[in-house]
Parts: sequence; C-alpha cells; structure tokens
Amino acid sequence: MAGTPRKPHAIMIPYPYQGHINPFVSLAMKLAAQGFTITFVNTQSVHCRISRAQKWIDGSDIFAGARDSGLDIRYATVSDGFPLGFDRSLNHDQFVEGLIHVFSAHVDELVANLADSDPPVTCLIADTFYVWASAIAEKHNLVSVSFWTEPALVLSLYYHLDLLKENGHFGSQEKRQDIIDYIPGVGTIKPTDLTSYLQADEIWTVVHRVIYRAFEDVKKADIIICNTVRELEYNTLAALHRKQPTYAIGPIVSDFTNQTVATSLWSETDCTPWLNEKPNGSVLYVSFGSHAHTTSKEDIWEIAHGLALSGVNFVWVVRPDIVNSNDAKFLPVGFENSIKGRGLIVRWCSQMKVMSHPAIGGFMSHCGWNSVLESIWCKVPLICFPLFTDQFTNRKLVVNDWKIGINLCDRPSITREEVKDKVKYLMSGQTSEELRNTIKKVSSTMKNALMSSGSSEENFHLFIENVKAQMNKKDGLAFEVRGEPLNHVWAPPAVNLREQTI
Repeated sequence: MAGTPRKPHAIMIPYPYQGHINPFVSLAMKLAAQGFTITFVNTQSVHCRISRAQKWIDGSDIFAGARDSGLDIRYATVSDGFPLGFDRSLNHDQFVEGLIHVFSAHVDELVANLADSDPPVTCLIADTFYVWASAIAEKHNLVSVSFWTEPALVLSLYYHLDLLKENGHFGSQEKRQDIIDYIPGVGTIKPTDLTSYLQADEIWTVVHRVIYRAFEDVKKADIIICNTVRELEYNTLAALHRKQPTYAIGPIVSDFTNQTVATSLWSETDCTPWLNEKPNGSVLYVSFGSHAHTTSKEDIWEIAHGLALSGVNFVWVVRPDIVNSNDAKFLPVGFENSIKGRGLIVRWCSQMKVMSHPAIGGFMSHCGWNSVLESIWCKVPLICFPLFTDQFTNRKLVVNDWKIGINLCDRPSITREEVKDKVKYLMSGQTSEELRNTIKKVSSTMKNALMSSGSSEENFHLFIENVKAQMNKKDGLAFEVRGEPLNHVWAPPAVNLREQTI
C-alpha cells in the first residue's frame, strides 16, 4: 500500500575472508531476530570451501537451521569473477584486483535480480573494504550501510588518511617518526602502531588502492556500524559520529547466538577431549589467524623451540599455508615428538570453543580483531605477535590502552628465549595476576554493553531505527529517530574513559 512503511530487507555481503564472514553471519542472525528479512551473499568460492570443510555433498544452505527456527534468512552465492579452481591465496593481488573491478558487476546483477523479491530489498549492508557499495546502493535506491569489522581506531586512521598525508606520516619521503596527535578522537599514536599498510614504503599496491577507494566510498554511506564497544573506544567513536552516523554494536562474536551456522573455511579438530585432561588455566592457545602468510619459517622455528623450552601445555593451530614459502615441512625436526602429552598441533579448530574451555589460560595471537574480541569475551590474556594489516594497531589497544596483554617482540625477528620467557610469564598465575584482573573488568564492560540497557544494544536499536528512517526517506515518507531529527548527533556524557574502560 502506498505510504505504508516497508519491512526492512537487507542484502549482506561480507569480504570473502574468514575474519569478515564470521561477524557478518552473527549480525545477520541478530537482525533477522529483530524482524529483518536477510539475503546473505557468499561468493561461490567461499561457499564451496565451507561445503568441503563440512563434508557436504548436496551444496547445503548454511542458514537452513536458522530458517527452521523462524528467522527469514535467505542465502545466495555469486561469482567473484574467478574459476572455482583458481588459487586466491597464491594469486592474492590478482584476486583483489578482481574484487575491485569485476566482482561489483556480479553483485549488481544479483541485486537487480532481487528487485521483485517479497519483501522488496531496501538495504545493502556491505563490508567497508568494498569500493563500490555506495554506487550499487544508490543505483538501486537502497539504504547504504557500511559494516566495519575492525576497531574504530583503525577506521578513524584510514578515514583521516588525508591528515596523515598532509603531516608527512604517510606517503611522504620525509616519513616522520614522531608522535601523531592530530587525528580527531584518537589522542596520540606512534607511527609504529599504525597498520602495516600505513607504515609501508610502497603505497601503490593493490591493497593500498583498495584502502584509498574504500575510505572515500565509506564517506558516502548512510550509516556506519562498527564491531566494537562504545566504552572501549569512546572518544574515537564520538569523533566519527560527528562526521556521519556511526554506531558501535559489538562485540559481534561467534557465540552471539545459540544458532549454529557453518562458517569455517577449514575442517575443524575437536580439542575438547585433550583439553579435558589438563588442569584449569594450564594451556596456552596459539593461533595466528586465518590469513597469516607473512610468517617466516625462522619465526615459526623460534616459536616452536620457545614453546618446547617453556614447559607449558599448549594447543597450536598450524595451517599448511602459514609460512611465506612453499616449504611444507616448516616445523623443527623432532618437534612434535618432543612435546607429546603437553602439546597439541591442529590445522584448524573452533576458536571460541577452545578459548572458552577452563583449561585455557593464555592466548598467543596475531591480534586479529575477532581474536582480540573473543579473548576478552573469554577473559584470556594475550601475548601479541602482530603480522600485518590492523594487527599492529590492535596490539596498541591490547597492550597500551587496555593493558590486557603483553608484547612478544618489538624487533623484526624473535628468539626462542624471548618466546619461552613471555610464555612462562603469561601462564604464571601469580606474575600475570594484574593482566587477568584487568581483562575480567574489560570483559565485564564488553558483556554489559550487550545487556538490554547496554550501549551496544541501545546503538543496535538506534541503528535499526535509522535504517527504517532512511527507507522512509527514500520512499518519500516522513521520518524521525525516537522523536529526534535524523541528523541528531549522539553527544556522549562526560566520563572518565579510563575508569569506564577498566
């Protein structure tokens, strides 16, 4: 009926990497529980990898169980422009070029084909790293939502790339190394705490071109949502919100819902029987994420020797492609025999299932954002070993700002003695007591944000109201958000950030 507000129907498109797919799936579940119709889009390649990991033979729909429980989540796959047999990891740069120039045409075709769906599509929720999202949303008269799956601090650094350039901290022959203190809402940050791409000498790689275009595109979005917590990145979020509507709705972690949706791109080993035999807090979990190809064989050897020397129990996720070489045998000779009984090496596992086990007492991590959030959720302090992208900036938050972890190394290479000492420190309940007490407080702050009166839950509902208001605006209907104009700027009350954070 003309003049009647439509039911929201969002197309959701994650970036085709594990760390982006997981929060998108959890958000889809939560939006569907609030009455949204969701069409979730994976690339055909991602879907095939999930199917192989789950040993499906019938091309199962990952959201079939969610629909059985009453959630209106539809599932679609679309070509990323490459054959299924194309090695996207080995040919990374060519693949990313395709995501820039080719993938958008396939997405555009899919959106056009959904034009007659019931209910009609009203909203596009796309990963911030897609450079074409606002153009597709505008073409099809959809509300454009940019979903940022990393911390607000990293979003703000990329958002204000022009300031870094103007001041010679990026893209300059001068390449200043003094403290950066001019990014709105950020306070101060050292150049060594910038993302790897902002520290790089070569600034015209394919990833840099994605960053440049994506962070011009995000400024055209109707709404930005962030997988973070207002209390943990208070000033940064407030500054971003003054630019355009920005909502912190995190943490969006994989146990966000009791519904089980298959998302893993690798077959998972169940570590529970092994962990059940270990004392509480005695096991170190070691994982460098789903996209670690920058690890050297030398670093892996030193970590292995350091773990062996520490005498600590550990679970180590070692993917076959973890090192930046074609050497399939990158662990030291005899290592696996030397750690029998106290070391478990697996190719992949459910991280939240492992981290939430009472035997886990610490996490040696690359500091991917999902890993940081999950570590806080499970109250497990970290040893930080960032490898690339946002991980260096995430380490700053973990070690310097929130004080819930320690740094493994500040030098280009690491030593086994360093690994041994840091592991023994973290896993000693007495010496790391302050870290453990602090992460409990940060975890409490995080979980409180998801309570019915918490900041993330409040922001989530404000975000939904804003989506509906923007839908009405596009339909020519009157719109307000809780009685206030849509351009109302969230003005945070004055608080002591340190006290509220920990």
